[in-house]
Amino acid sequence: MSKSNNNSSVKGRAYLSIATIIVVLLIDQTVKIAIKTNFMLGDEIRVFGDWFRLHFVENNGMAFGMELAGDWGKLALTSFRIIAVGGIGYYLIRLCKRKSYVSKMLILCTSLVWAGAVGNIIDSVFYGVIFNSSFGQVASIFPDGGGYSSWLHGRVVDMLYLPIIESQWPSWMPFIGGNELIFFRPVFNVADAAISVGIVLLLIFCRKDMSEEFGEDKATK
Repeated sequence: MSKSNNNSSVKGRAYLSIATIIVVLLIDQTVKIAIKTNFMLGDEIRVFGDWFRLHFVENNGMAFGMELAGDWGKLALTSFRIIAVGGIGYYLIRLCKRKSYVSKMLILCTSLVWAGAVGNIIDSVFYGVIFNSSFGQVASIFPDGGGYSSWLHGRVVDMLYLPIIESQWPSWMPFIGGNELIFFRPVFNVADAAISVGIVLLLIFCRKDMSEEFGEDKATK
């Protein structure tokens, strides 16, 4: 590959990555701020029938509402996220600068995962300081009395709720028979969706790229 073609390839990867990250972060943070400044906790509106709703919840932890308990758990999770984002970001920069061929799909997927992780880190790091509580009221941004928490202790804003199936487990099933069945139950956000889509696309379309990346092909020859 000539030097000019290589430079063009590197620029193309960088543009794809930057564009993906900007789009994900803009959509994620715009939606979160709109929900935070217009909804109280628990508020819900139906977008498409009963199967797609905006339902405002906040969580202290991981994607899709999972949590680590306590202030130390929250601090540990936020710190881990920051370290992980640093590692993924370093890997992404290496991919973009590489002189050899790198698939655009690998760049896209890695950028989606990185942008999604950063989107939720923004909530964890800043939201506790720049917003007041949403409990029983619609929150204000940069309130006079200060935020509801401190740096690194913000709660992640979730709002996408897709209970596509709402039914009951068959009565003959042990332990869960007759209980409520909801699919998909977790409430999530755009950043969570970006991470999930990025990982799924990696597994489907980039298995060869990943195996070559970590030297598995060479090891099996």
